[in-house]
Amino acid sequence: MFVAVFSIPILIRGLGKERFGMLTLACELIGYATLFDLGLGRALTQIVAKKLGQGEQRDVPSLAWTSLVLMTVLGFLGAAALVLLSPWLVHRALHMPVGLQGETLQCFYLLGISLPVVIVTSGLRGLLEAHQRFDLVSSLGVPLGVFSFTGPLLVLPFSRSLVPVVGILIIGRLLGCVAHLLLCLKVVPELGVRIRWHPANAVALLRFGGWMMVTNVVGPLMVTLDRFLIGAMLSMAAVTYYATPYEVVTKLWIIPDALLGVMFPAFSTSFVQDRSRAALLYVRSIKYVFLILFPIALLIVVLAQNGLRFWLGAEFAQHSVRVLQLLAVGVFINSLAQIPFTMLQGGGRPDLTAQLHLIELPFYLAALWLLIRSFGIEGAAIAWTVRVAIDALLLFGMAKRLLPSQKPVRARTALLSAMPLLILAFAPLLQGAIEKSIFLIGTVLCFALAMWFRILTPEERALAQGYR
Repeated sequence: MFVAVFSIPILIRGLGKERFGMLTLACELIGYATLFDLGLGRALTQIVAKKLGQGEQRDVPSLAWTSLVLMTVLGFLGAAALVLLSPWLVHRALHMPVGLQGETLQCFYLLGISLPVVIVTSGLRGLLEAHQRFDLVSSLGVPLGVFSFTGPLLVLPFSRSLVPVVGILIIGRLLGCVAHLLLCLKVVPELGVRIRWHPANAVALLRFGGWMMVTNVVGPLMVTLDRFLIGAMLSMAAVTYYATPYEVVTKLWIIPDALLGVMFPAFSTSFVQDRSRAALLYVRSIKYVFLILFPIALLIVVLAQNGLRFWLGAEFAQHSVRVLQLLAVGVFINSLAQIPFTMLQGGGRPDLTAQLHLIELPFYLAALWLLIRSFGIEGAAIAWTVRVAIDALLLFGMAKRLLPSQKPVRARTALLSAMPLLILAFAPLLQGAIEKSIFLIGTVLCFALAMWFRILTPEERALAQGYR
């Protein structure tokens, strides 16, 4: 995230707004194309975690190789589909300057060819997560994430073309895949000697991954639709004004992602062995994500205007400030919603999340089209934030029914839960520096007192004091 803050302005100046917007869309496209793994990466993590919890480690190598073979085949099918669709996307679907169409088409071809590598890497990472080797996952994730921003910077002194920029990103992904494989062989040495295809494992993976596939198709589609519709209905410059604050604020997802990467295999195991423990993990996850992210989201909403003007200039601040504020609220809500989402999938009910996304998609698409047409990029941010808020309410309702010993929600509890959203809704109305400073200091102080005396339990306070 810190590297992105410094790199994005340089990339925008070096590539231009249109090329940077196109690079953003290209990366979103390859991210969405990972739907071709049919949910097998997540399925592999869930099934391997259960096997390890039941002491059936001998089954892990055949599970892993069966999944990786399936994912490789699906990756090549996805690559072929993306290559075939690229001319239509470039020449007709996207509102792209004529001078950039040939360059962009070459980039789409390169990204399509790299798809098998991306899909296999997700499977290898899932295997490490199932073994709870998050130290290894992070040791690769950090340098790869940094390289995704610094790699293009290495190209700028020599070329403004997107082709070498995409090329260096693909080289980074290939090296990342090899590194993931080497670490998997270290964690599970039997992978190197027990290479085996097991049809029964393939059936189990595809059965669980079927509903995951629906989520993988619809979920990323709802995440990326906004930028593609902005590109088709407005311009590439508008994509940049929208995507730049989006890219920064969604980096906050690293916090719930870090937690839920651990919680997914933990939910998978505890949901079978002890549902009361799963409920405890669930409640604590919500509490800790809220305590970490609320003050960060508040700072972003209050200081959005000042931050964008300092970072990217007055023009960017004028176009993007409301987008940043709306998306910050949406990311905060969505980060909390990822906890019941992960619990439902880890508990073996991916059908619920998939069905919810299928119901949401047509309504979200209609709202997105209408609001972009009426309010431009701010309309897209409104549609996205409202959609994740409704999604969160429904996910929490589903999770409440699935877990034991869930007390009814009282009016006082509901009001206290709504207070953070009311505060975030009021914050954009502040204008002067003095007003913002007083509001921030007062709100953060009240939040700290409420956290310590009302939200944390005595055991948690004792634990926090023990870290001094």
